[in-house]
Amino acid sequence: MNHLATEHELDTPALDVAGIRAQFPILERQVHGRPLIYFDNAATSQTPLAVIDTFRDYYSRYNANIHRGLHTLADEATAAYEATRETVRSFLNAADRREIVFTRGTTEAINLVANSWGRANLEAGDEVLVSLLEHHSNIVPWQLLASQLGIKVKVIPVDERGVLDLDAYRALFTERTRLVAVNHVSNAFGTVNPVGEMATIAHEHGALILVDGAQATPHQTVDVRAIDADFYAFSGHKVYGPTGAGALYGKAALLEAMPPWQGGGEMIKSVSFEVPTTFADVPHKFEAGTPAIAEVIALGVALEWVRGVGLDAIGAWEARLLERATAAVSRIDGLRILGTAPHKAGVLSFVVDGAHSQDIALLIDQLGVAIRTGNHCAQPLLAHFGVTATCRASFAAYNTLEEVDAFADALERVIGMVR
Repeated sequence: MNHLATEHELDTPALDVAGIRAQFPILERQVHGRPLIYFDNAATSQTPLAVIDTFRDYYSRYNANIHRGLHTLADEATAAYEATRETVRSFLNAADRREIVFTRGTTEAINLVANSWGRANLEAGDEVLVSLLEHHSNIVPWQLLASQLGIKVKVIPVDERGVLDLDAYRALFTERTRLVAVNHVSNAFGTVNPVGEMATIAHEHGALILVDGAQATPHQTVDVRAIDADFYAFSGHKVYGPTGAGALYGKAALLEAMPPWQGGGEMIKSVSFEVPTTFADVPHKFEAGTPAIAEVIALGVALEWVRGVGLDAIGAWEARLLERATAAVSRIDGLRILGTAPHKAGVLSFVVDGAHSQDIALLIDQLGVAIRTGNHCAQPLLAHFGVTATCRASFAAYNTLEEVDAFADALERVIGMVR
């Protein structure tokens, strides 16, 4: 498949992709005898050596539990762990380190808000607005509260491009609307939502807004104060970091008013059978038990790595990759792209007439290309577009234009085999 450079490609300066790739050992792998082309970044990005080395350093030099010990190793582990809290604060431009709660990732962060803020503030008849673009992790917690508390979950619709209908969004508000829960970037389609505008509208109606930032933090600068988000959640493994670590941002006044979600060590001030147990100040009130210490420290390293490369540069490069891939696959007969918003992150979802997405993914893997197939934890969205699964290619800073071309050639070859 021949490729002609687009105007965007000619104008966009390239990252030092070769230098970036050299920092990712896994990209040296071969799969089925072919160089690995990893286009499954929306599910999990790869990790650079700086992040990988963090684990060896922690476990070989200062492995200890945090916050409780007075010995040197405990002090060093606590300092490194809390340094990540400051890194996350700065990364999101939060006002205060107390506004950063460590979680296992976006899913746990949303569940924390649902089970702490939600149970304390919602009652039968109250409304939570979610969008049709949501990942299941930003749907199911609210459905669970609906079944248990009698709240209503109302859905913000999308148009044929996968763009949220803001007029319909405004019309959904009533005097019982308490919360908007929406993703910043759709994992299934790549749509970038106007969360700042949506926050303004929510606040005009006296509602709060929770933003799922799992797919935004790897691709663009996030400023929670500029957005005026009440809550913002993200996962480390989407942003070149480890699995098992992420964070919830919450405005300090909200976190202080919320009850604990889980009980245990570290989240208390005092425990007694004679008088009521008292709880630690935020954020520790929400961090019961021994956390994923090494993972959180590595998360801080990953965020510093991303800032060192530059989110603006990463976003521009991924836009160039997406534009090239979109143009290439659009020339394949019978292929239909789902999600054609004018403002997208580096996600390309598609279906092919007469071909099952699973067959395409399995066969293209034999050619060394890793893509994702399935419903992407977005079943309501795909059902709205009349499909049960799509193929999804998603891009990161270490991907190349040559990989995009190889992917397009491999895809064309595979489609010819399965039809």
